[in-house]
Amino acid sequence: MTEAAAVTVGALRRPRIKPEHRAYRTVDGNVRIGSVVHGIGAEIADPQGWVWTLVESMDGSRGPAEVVAEVLRGHPGLPAEDADQAMADLLAAGFVDDALAAVPVPPREEDRYSRGVPLLRWMDLTPRTSPWDAQLRLREARVLLIGVGGTGGHAAQSLVASGIGHVHCVDPDVVELSNLNRQPLYRERDIGRPKVESAVGTLRGLNSDVTVTGERREVRGVGDLGELVRGLGAGRDSGPVGTPATAPAYDLLAQGADRPDDLRRWTNRVCLDAGLPWVDAGYRGPLVTAGVYVPGQGACWECLRAGEIARRDLRLGPGQDPEVASPRMPWNPASAVTAGLSGALLAHTALALLTGVPALEPGFRFGVNLMLPGDQVHHRAPRLLDCPACGDRG
Repeated sequence: MTEAAAVTVGALRRPRIKPEHRAYRTVDGNVRIGSVVHGIGAEIADPQGWVWTLVESMDGSRGPAEVVAEVLRGHPGLPAEDADQAMADLLAAGFVDDALAAVPVPPREEDRYSRGVPLLRWMDLTPRTSPWDAQLRLREARVLLIGVGGTGGHAAQSLVASGIGHVHCVDPDVVELSNLNRQPLYRERDIGRPKVESAVGTLRGLNSDVTVTGERREVRGVGDLGELVRGLGAGRDSGPVGTPATAPAYDLLAQGADRPDDLRRWTNRVCLDAGLPWVDAGYRGPLVTAGVYVPGQGACWECLRAGEIARRDLRLGPGQDPEVASPRMPWNPASAVTAGLSGALLAHTALALLTGVPALEPGFRFGVNLMLPGDQVHHRAPRLLDCPACGDRG
């Protein structure tokens, strides 16, 4: 066992197999652990039976040394180092936590997040002593959300319900009757009101333990986005005392708007300049997708966009713009289903980047095609050395 592993295992007062990863034995005597059917677990050969004794002993009632002693009691010929190493390997694989880990939030928040924390623990394959580590990251996070319509409104509900510490919403529009088929934050009585005004009130009523702010503002270019990312405007300052004026005031930007047409290109450039991770999502007919971008890690939005156009079999005639293959209308056809799916994907990717649960390698788009539910929608492209946005950034 390496020194690092020993320190990590030693930090656990009562190591236990996570309840969500409860082990079982197969008919051929192997040990399965970690929810294999969910694509998380592993199968371990156990010809001597001591691995099963180890996982059974890691029930949260014993310290690390007591677990090893219990294994050796049943398998006296086994070197103690083997049991130590196996326990360290299980911890490193993300199947173990500490049964005595303290709950570092007030009882109200413990109750509120009593369903979400176990899901984070289930998906988290990073060695941790406490299942609350990921939730605490959300509690401390600041997210800038552009657009609180269909995609953004559904995402806003999920982000606030999940316990993001501060969500700042930006949208220029007022509520219209045609919005109500897909935008969950509004009611008929809100028609004519600024969306941000109504959205902030609804979101604050959903979770008073987080901070929700908003401003009615139209994004007209990179300058507007740059100010928003730095936390400037609408009577807000640029962040804590000592924060450089160019530093982002947020930990992540979530792009849920679809207008103007260049909005994502602007967002990509601004976030690259600020070193700010960002996610986006949207719908185009029956296709719903989301993208994940972290400056300096994998392809940027423009790299992916170029790769997507290159791989299409468009067979366009001379001089035709590839955009003709993606119909654009005065409004984007949508329903509560497509908006809800895109908003859920936007929130999921935001939560994943903020917590590392599940771990995502940035630089890809994924989603679902409602016409082909079994067809995987996933696109990853290499970072382009000649990308006009990120190609000269090292």
